[in-house]
Amino acid sequence: MDAYKHVVQYYETDKMGVTHHSNYIRWMEEARIDFLSRIGWDYARLERDGIIPPVTEVTCRYRKSTTFADEIFITVSVKEYRGLRLVLAYEMKNAEGNTVATAESEHCFVDTNGKPIRLSKKFPEFSKVLEELADANGAAAE
Repeated sequence: MDAYKHVVQYYETDKMGVTHHSNYIRWMEEARIDFLSRIGWDYARLERDGIIPPVTEVTCRYRKSTTFADEIFITVSVKEYRGLRLVLAYEMKNAEGNTVATAESEHCFVDTNGKPIRLSKKFPEFSKVLEELADANGAAAE
């Protein structure tokens, strides 16, 4: 799957001209939304079906600074999928191919009332897509 491209905006930088660390988390969300859309489960569909995937944990390891106008290419992959829990891995690279950050986000699935959903039972089609992506990456699947 092609990487999601983000161009660093001026407002994302600090007084030193370096991207503020909090923006990488925002870029992960942009890339995650793009990823879900590419696999056929965009946020509009999830919300229409009553699936809410809140973030339960996020980690980010910063490797190299980025600055205004840098092009950042973000790949998203399924690191782990269990019926109630999904872990996505992110690799962010600059135009030269250098890794600028690696990250993970963990998600659960709840309905519109906040009750946990086991995708394999309520949304087997979505669960199957995630299982296949986890398997393709050698990730754990339930």
